[in-house]
Amino acid sequence: MTDIIHLLPDAVANQIAAGEVIQRPASAVKELIENSVDAGSSHIKLLLKEAGKVLIQVIDNGKGMSETDARMCFERHATSKITKAEDLFAITTKGFRGEALASIAAIAQVELKTRRAEDEIGTQITIEGCTVQSQEACSTSVGTSIAIKNLFFNVPARRNFLKSNPVETSHIIDEFQRVALAHPEIEFSFNHNGADLFILPKSNLRQRIVSLFGNNYNQRLVPVEEKTFIVKISGFIGKPEFAKKTRGEQFFFVNNRFIRNAYLHHAVQNAYEQLLPRESHPSYFLFLEVAPNSIDINIHPTKTEIKFEDEKAIYAILRSSIKKSLGQHNLTPTIDFEQEASISLDGPPKDRIIEAPKIRVNPEYNPFKTQTTFESSRAFNGPSLLQRANLQNWEKLYEGHQGSNEKQQFSGIEPTLTQEIINPKWENDFSEVSKSLTYQLHGRYILSHIKTGFIIIDQQSAHERILYEKFVTNLTHHKAGSQQLLFPETVEFNAADTSLMQLLLPSLNDLGFALEEFGKNTFVVHGKPSLLSDADSKKQLENILEEFKKNQSELKLHTTENLARSMAFYSAIKAGKILSNEEMKGIIDELFACEQPYASPSGKPTLTTFSLEDLEKRFKK
Repeated sequence: MTDIIHLLPDAVANQIAAGEVIQRPASAVKELIENSVDAGSSHIKLLLKEAGKVLIQVIDNGKGMSETDARMCFERHATSKITKAEDLFAITTKGFRGEALASIAAIAQVELKTRRAEDEIGTQITIEGCTVQSQEACSTSVGTSIAIKNLFFNVPARRNFLKSNPVETSHIIDEFQRVALAHPEIEFSFNHNGADLFILPKSNLRQRIVSLFGNNYNQRLVPVEEKTFIVKISGFIGKPEFAKKTRGEQFFFVNNRFIRNAYLHHAVQNAYEQLLPRESHPSYFLFLEVAPNSIDINIHPTKTEIKFEDEKAIYAILRSSIKKSLGQHNLTPTIDFEQEASISLDGPPKDRIIEAPKIRVNPEYNPFKTQTTFESSRAFNGPSLLQRANLQNWEKLYEGHQGSNEKQQFSGIEPTLTQEIINPKWENDFSEVSKSLTYQLHGRYILSHIKTGFIIIDQQSAHERILYEKFVTNLTHHKAGSQQLLFPETVEFNAADTSLMQLLLPSLNDLGFALEEFGKNTFVVHGKPSLLSDADSKKQLENILEEFKKNQSELKLHTTENLARSMAFYSAIKAGKILSNEEMKGIIDELFACEQPYASPSGKPTLTTFSLEDLEKRFKK
C-alpha cells in the first residue's frame, strides 16, 4: 500500500496562506501601507484602479531594500523584525510575520522597484503566481514602489466572491483611514481611477481626523488624556449629541496598531451611559500605549485582535478617563467669565433701594364657603379666566365637540386590557374600519371601531409598512415621482459615504431623487421624493445612509430591501405627531391595501385588536 501523506508544493501552500492573509484588495492595501510605515517613510502614495482589482500600487520614500533583500522579501516567513520567539513580546512595528508579500505574489502579478539611499541603482523584480519572471537593475528613486496587478488572477473562485467596486473601495478606505489616523506625522495621498480621494499633509491628530472625516468634525471632538503606570490614553471622543446609529467611526489603537476589542468598546459605551439616545453609538479615536511585553498581538492572522495582561484595569481606567473628559468639556456646568452677549448678569444700579418681596393674602378666602373657583379668584385677582375668554361667545368653545362623545380624542390613561393579536377571524371586521370614527391616543396610536370590538394601530409602524411597499414597487419598476427643486442643492460627503452613495445612486434615483455626481465627494440634488421635499437634503441623505449602514451591518439585507427599509424608516411619521381625521383614515385605508398589513418591515406588529368580551370582563364584579 502506497503512502498517502505528502508535502504540498510551495505554490499551493502560498495560495492557502494567501487565503488567510489576503481576503480582498483591502487586505493587500493594508499590508503594503504598513510595510511602508515600517520603512520609515515620510510620504506614502496609494494608487488604485477598479477598486484594486486591476491595480494596487504603493509608493513610498522609505529606506528601500538591497538586491538580496528585495528577492528575500517574497519568501515565506522572511522578516527583518524578529529572530527568536521572545521577540514576539517586544513588537513595536506593524508587519513582522513575513507572510504578506509571499501571499500576495502567490495570487497576483507583482512588480517591485526599490533603492536604498547609499545605492546608485535600484532593483526591479517581476513575479507572477510565485514564479520569478525577472530580476534586474533599474533606475528608480529612493524608497520602494510595489504594484499588484490582476489580484486573484489564478484563483478565479476567489475573484468571483469580490463585491462591486464601490463596496471594495469602501473597505480599502477603511484600511487606509486606520493607518493614516495612527500616523498623522506621515503625509498620505490616495488616488482612485485618476481622481484624488485624499491628500493628507503632515499634521496633528485633530487635523488628521478633520481631513479624513470632514470639517464638521472639528466641533464634535472632545480630547481625552490620561497617564498611569499601566496605560497611557490619548485621543478624542465624540460629543453625545453627535452619536450615530452605526459604529463606523470608532477606532482603538494600541501602540499605534489598530485593533478591535469588544471589552474596551463596552467601557466606552458604559462611560456614555444615560447620555446617548437609544441604539446610538459615539465616535471615538483612542490611542492606548502599553508595555509591549504586556500584550500578545500574535493571536489573529490580520493582527487586529490582541490580548492584554491586565484587561480589567485598562477597562476601568478607560471608562474613568472618558467620563472625566465628558464632564470637563461637555456636561458639567461651569462659570464662563467670557460669557456670551445674550447672557446678562449685571447687578442693579447703585442708587436703587432693594425691597424684600411681599406676600399677598386674600383675607376673604374661605375654603368651606360654597363658591365657585372663578368667583373666589375674581375677588382677589381681578377678571376670571372665563371672563377673559369672553363669556358672550362661550358657545364657540364647544364647536366641533357637539353630538356624540365618541368624537372626542382619548387623552387619558390607557386601559390595561387583554390584547389579542390579529388573526384571520378578524379580517371580515376590517371592511368597516375606514367608515368608522377614528381617534388618536397620545399622538402614537389610532383607534377605530370594528364589528366585534375596536382596533389599535401603531401609526409609525403602519406608515413604515405603507412606505416600504411603495418604495419596493418603485425600485422594481424603476419609476417614481420626483419633485424638482427650484434651486439645485450641492451636498458633500466624506470619502466612505461617497463610495456608498455611488453604489446607491441608481436606486436613489429610482425612488424619486434626482441626483448626479459633481466633482470630488460632491453630489447635486435636482429633485427629491415629495415626502422629503421640505427638509435639508444633506441631512436627509446622511440619515438614509446611516440607517442603510445599520441594516447592512446587523441584518445583511439585499441592497434593494435595505434601501427601501431605510427610506421607509426615515420618511415615516413618528410617534407624537398629531394627525387629522383625514390623515388617520388615509393611513388605515393604505395599510389594509398592503400585501402584508400586519407587521412593519422590521417585524413589529402594526395593529392589535380588543374584543367587546374583553371590555365586558373589565366591568363585571
